[in-house]
Amino acid sequence: MAYMVPEVIRTSAAAGERLLFRTLKEYLPSDYMVYYEPEVEGKRLDFVIVGPDLGLVVLEVRDYTPSMLYQMDERGWQLHTAVGRVETVRNPYNEARDNARHVANRLKQDPDLIQTEGKLRGQLKFACGCGTVFTRLKQEDFVRYDLYEAIAPEFVLCRDEIDPEDTGFSADVLIDKIHGMFTAWSGSRYCLTTADIRVLRQHLFAEARISAEFRQPADDQDQLLLSLRHIQTADTYEENMARAGDGGGKTALLAARARRLAKQYPDWKILVLCRDSARAQTLRQTIARLLNEPEDLLDLIRLEEQKAGAVVEPNIAAFSFHEWLRTVLNGREADIPVLIDKLDQHEAILPSYDAIFVDEGKSFEAEWLQLLGLVLTPETQRHPQAGDRSQGIGRRGRSRILSMNYRNTAQIVQFAWDFYQRHSALQHKIQNGSVDGVDLIPPYSTHRKGPEPVIARCDRFGDELKRVVERIAYLHDEQKIPYTDMAILYRVKDNYHTSYVDAIRRALFEAGMPYDRIAENTDGPQPSDRARDAIKLSDIAGAKAFECRAVFVVNVDSMPFPLEESEEKEVSLLYSAMTRALDWLFLSYSGESKFTAYLDEVLEQRGRKGKASKKMG
Repeated sequence: MAYMVPEVIRTSAAAGERLLFRTLKEYLPSDYMVYYEPEVEGKRLDFVIVGPDLGLVVLEVRDYTPSMLYQMDERGWQLHTAVGRVETVRNPYNEARDNARHVANRLKQDPDLIQTEGKLRGQLKFACGCGTVFTRLKQEDFVRYDLYEAIAPEFVLCRDEIDPEDTGFSADVLIDKIHGMFTAWSGSRYCLTTADIRVLRQHLFAEARISAEFRQPADDQDQLLLSLRHIQTADTYEENMARAGDGGGKTALLAARARRLAKQYPDWKILVLCRDSARAQTLRQTIARLLNEPEDLLDLIRLEEQKAGAVVEPNIAAFSFHEWLRTVLNGREADIPVLIDKLDQHEAILPSYDAIFVDEGKSFEAEWLQLLGLVLTPETQRHPQAGDRSQGIGRRGRSRILSMNYRNTAQIVQFAWDFYQRHSALQHKIQNGSVDGVDLIPPYSTHRKGPEPVIARCDRFGDELKRVVERIAYLHDEQKIPYTDMAILYRVKDNYHTSYVDAIRRALFEAGMPYDRIAENTDGPQPSDRARDAIKLSDIAGAKAFECRAVFVVNVDSMPFPLEESEEKEVSLLYSAMTRALDWLFLSYSGESKFTAYLDEVLEQRGRKGKASKKMG
């Protein structure tokens, strides 16, 4: 399942776009990223796919029907319109090619993405391709109307190639065709690193920044971020949270960006401005709503404190420009030149801001933006400490949080607690079941005993599955645990070189064990009958709704997931996966990550304790 930005497509998107979105999400590898309608330097694209072994592919989508086709060639297409006229449009492939060149030219300006030596010095390190998708034309239509004369087959995806319900659909063919949408090939394909993808993401989802050197925004830049500080791009989770909305998506995007900075830098003053008073009111409401929606356990703690009466000073203010000018600066638009002059001469003292978000930036006058640039806090004035989200929170009363099912054994609770305490952003502030006035239910709250969680470091993923199958067989045959009371959880179902889900299925099938995959898309049809006695297969995020007596978390080395830059979310996900287990917990891995390094430490500690016990015995 590919990582989608936004995670959910807007409901007003065309039916063909929604179909393509679902198909790419379901059938591309999990380490692929798909952007829907990203904007790169003022150009809005339909879809952009980024994959480690792929590079970057720009897709142009058209919903032409056979009845619309009149005359097509390599340069232009003539189409019948709904009112009976003939309209000439560009060949969609030429549009896709120009968009890909536009993206490539923008990316070549980044020194982190180009080759620095050799014959190809100055060129992108990876391939940049393009293709077209015709959501209402089938391959037989392309043959009937000689459309492959206008666009070469390797740059075309038709309806029957993107619709999983079509009898001719093949996921392998789909992926192969996307991999073939390049005009230039080198002897060896460069594989994008995690760092490369992070840089790419900044270009596909970047704010326009106005800093110390004032410049007028481009005509098509709707949202600006003004700051004299270095600000990292929004993480992928924030992108999805922001862009999932329909209709008010741009407002939600701006509000989510402001929310992210407010949480990352709790002592910053952040200003959000737009031109229209009604939109300012919407922004205030959206920001307030987002600040009260928990992202993870930390947000949940913060919200519980607020419910208990804690005093929290908001560090985000939202106004229309003229409202801000009138109520905060006590001025009018006619006063702006005087204010600018006084600020330049250091003769005026006005409120200052660490970051200013501007909605509808293209509608802001140059003088407005110049004034905003002068009320930015110089970076040298303060050095904010990021990461401690509990700073600055007044506290009254107490609340209880992080409650877990008391049927978990003490060993599982302690194991999950230790992991969370080590890796959570709260770190060592959690002591004796309390942090800053918030009661956290401690491990000793449950008294039921059980076996220690099993940690299995393996040489390869196949060895993990062998250990899992052996343990399932033992629990089912010796402990009489029904298959339906066992679950295998994974963070990602596949990547560009391995399908973890297929490997799990194959191992269970060969062992004669029934399994039932819980679909990631809960809105879609369920794969089989839930009532039968079968082992549950699910990604970790989908496991929140159930608990099992035995839980097997495999491929732990995929966490923290590289595409998810919010490590706190990854901590919360693994913690949640561990606490799905009521009696038996099994964790396995065959690679390296921050979390597996911690599990290695636990294994080493257990080994030392075992040796000490033998000596004492």
